[in-house]
Amino acid sequence: MNGEINIAKIICINMNPTIDKSTATQHVIAERKLYCSSPIYEPGGGGVNVSRAIKKLGGESLLVYPAGGMSGKMLTELLELEEIKQMPVPIKGITRENLIVLEESTGRQFRFGMPGPWLEIEEWEQYLIEISKLNPFPDYLVLSGSLPLGVPSDFYARVARIGKKMGCKVIVDTAGEALARALQEGVYLIKPNIREFRELAGNNIKEESQISEAAKEIIRSGQCEVIVISLGAAGALLVYENNVEHIVSPTVPISSKVGAGDSMVAGIVLSLSRGKKLREAVLFGIAAGSAAVMTPGTELCRREDTERLYARMIASN
Repeated sequence: MNGEINIAKIICINMNPTIDKSTATQHVIAERKLYCSSPIYEPGGGGVNVSRAIKKLGGESLLVYPAGGMSGKMLTELLELEEIKQMPVPIKGITRENLIVLEESTGRQFRFGMPGPWLEIEEWEQYLIEISKLNPFPDYLVLSGSLPLGVPSDFYARVARIGKKMGCKVIVDTAGEALARALQEGVYLIKPNIREFRELAGNNIKEESQISEAAKEIIRSGQCEVIVISLGAAGALLVYENNVEHIVSPTVPISSKVGAGDSMVAGIVLSLSRGKKLREAVLFGIAAGSAAVMTPGTELCRREDTERLYARMIASN
């Protein structure tokens, strides 16, 4: 990594990127040799997809991620093809691959997620050192995706500490202990889905009023300033200061739900970086997430769909 390059307004960090290998077969049957179509290889992982979606929406970001082995080399090459500004960090382990299989007879999709490489202490610690050396620092720092083996659950909290010290707004899209630890440090915005938020706040929370109150309590405690809870087809719950708003997503034909959450984050952070107000940015994010649902397989949002849906939402809101 080189801290002297021209840094984008948005940096996306993905500690456990992947190559998504997609294929199709007529039937998925146990203990049978299954003949599949030629595979399609795409970059994947939370922060990777956020950066890719930002590019699709007409913006720019810098993607920082660990890369190792032949699959790490392939990931870098695939991102170069999409003209993503990137800073791969070499590791000893091998970048993971995920397998997505479409059963053509039923239209069902089977997704096999791999755990990823083990990162040594010196590897993830060096990552923190290099992030702190970035100059100038970005306006927005997006921490998205799972943590690989060997990386402590407070890693995103440590990155958030660096980001806040440098004066940038930290956005976190992860789950479980990594999200809880990041909140203990304090961040600008989190975007859990409803399941992830219940795990965070307590699985006994079911009613929307309970969810809203739990989110406001997190904000009152100073753990973050904004919470956007994605509700799938029902839209999203926007919570900030003492305000709660349920924003309904536009009705669209559903092709695949893959990448909808990452596209939503991309739309939000890109709009914020362009000076849009928070509510407008969340509307654009929901439009991007809805646009991603319209695309097949692992394809992310399309700019023309996102802008059309956003215009429709602005007109009705």
